Order: sequence, then structure tokens, then C-alpha cells
Amino acid sequence: MATLLLIRYGELALKSPPVRREFERSLRHNILEQFLEGGITGRLRSDAGHLYAEVDAGDPALRALRRVFGVTSVSEVFEVPTDRAAIRDRLLELAEPRLRPKSRFAVRARRTGQHPFTSQELARDLGGDVLERYADRELAVDLEHPEVELFVEVRGPRTYLYFDRATGPGGLPLGVAGRLVALIDGPRGALGAYLMMKRGCRVLLVAVPSGEPYAREVLRRFDPKAEVVVVPPDPTAWSAALEAAVDRTHADGVVLPLDVDGYPAARERWGERVIFSPTVGFTDAEVDERWRNVTALTA
Repeated sequence: MATLLLIRYGELALKSPPVRREFERSLRHNILEQFLEGGITGRLRSDAGHLYAEVDAGDPALRALRRVFGVTSVSEVFEVPTDRAAIRDRLLELAEPRLRPKSRFAVRARRTGQHPFTSQELARDLGGDVLERYADRELAVDLEHPEVELFVEVRGPRTYLYFDRATGPGGLPLGVAGRLVALIDGPRGALGAYLMMKRGCRVLLVAVPSGEPYAREVLRRFDPKAEVVVVPPDPTAWSAALEAAVDRTHADGVVLPLDVDGYPAARERWGERVIFSPTVGFTDAEVDERWRNVTALTA
């Protein structure tokens, strides 16, 4: 049986209609690239503000979607007609194995379109249905700190039920911004490249040996097409490699793992070349913490 995944995106929804349509096309393309890389078969469809993926392999697809820039979160959902009885019956069926005796639960309801009920009324009524059906379990409603959350999202004639959200990287889809070349020497360089990828840039990765695992094992998980060039750790060698890569790809600039003290020398070295160093204000501890969050998305 196919699994249905609800894919949410954030910043894209704030763009003007023409830009949003272009960004959504890029997002779809990038999702399909990740599916192809993972050998995942399925199809995409959309409504206003969401994408849906119907896939044969739910868990691998969900993990792949967590590596797609632009995606803020993903949920496995169960689709029913927007009919009060259909929503109730399916929710009670799905909730049954999740509600242990004396569990504290909450129903979170949202709706779009015209319906004969408000979100609050739907949540209240469904919560009452749960309490009535499983009265022998001594359940309790707890809207502040529930152990189990039951989500109901009404979208026109279709309603989607789900229980969890898996976080994605957010940002903008790869390919909607420029091209850059990044030096990867360790977590600071890798995080700098990641942050520029998150803003929609395609990044060629020039890695010294200490940075190669960061490039190949993590960053290429987010962009399977990213080119990795491995160079000696000597500054003359990697500097020449960066220059050559910028010229070859007509890149818009370089991404360097600089701290504040190192910026003046880099500015002098690179002249008019545009320099990006998004980690320049981070301490090493902050870099390590943020990088752990990045690698968690590849788990």
C-alpha cells in the first residue's frame, strides 16, 4: 500500500505568485532528484501551500525529504473525505494503538475553505469522541503538555490525519540563487557551505583531506549533484583550486571558513571577488552545535 506524505514549505509561500511558481518547480525537481538518488518511486501532487508525495517506501522517502532545502517538515498522513463521520471514524481507528491507559492527549485541528464548523469546534468534538470511545482507558485532555497529539488538517473536500512531524532544513530550493565555490576544511567550512546551499545556491565543494568526509558524507546528501574537488591542505594549492573552480563554473563568489580576525587578509587576497563567510560570527562551540543539527537531518 502506498504511503502518503504531506510536505510543508515556508519561505516559498511569501513570494510573489510568479516567483513562487518558479520556486515550487525547483522544489519539485529537487524532491524527485532525491527520490531518484535513493531509488524511491512515487508521484507528487499539490494544493495551495502543500505538496504531497505518494510513495511505495514511506520511511526512505521521509528521510530523503528531510534533506531537501525548502522543506520545513514532513508528515505521514491518512486521507479521508471531509465528512464529519468519516473523519471521526478514521481518527478513532488510527488513535487506538497510540492511546495507552491514562494517556494525556490533544486534538489539533486546522481548516481551509468553507465548512459548517470552526477549527476549535472540530477539535472539541473529536476530543469528546475519543474520550467517549475509550472511556475505559481513563484518558485526559491536556492541551499544554500532551503525551499524544492527534492532528486533523481539513483542506477543502479532503482531510488529512497525522501524528508526527519530521523537521526539514527549510530555506530555499537549491538552484534558485547563484553558483558558489566553497572551501571545506572541517565543520566551519562545511557549515558555511550548507548555509549558502540553504539560501538556494549550488555550491562546488573544494575539500582538503580533513574536510573531505564533511563534503562527501554530509553535504552531498543534500545535493547529490554537488561536485567535490579534493586538494592538498597547503594554502597555495587550495587557493589555486578555488580560483580555477570559480573561473570554470563562472561562480558568483567563494565561501570561506573565516573568523573576524582572518577577514582582512582574505579580503586583500581575493580582491574584487565576492566573499561569503556566514559562520564569521560563530564561536567554535556554536559551529559544532549547528553542525550536529545538520547531520541529524541525514540520519
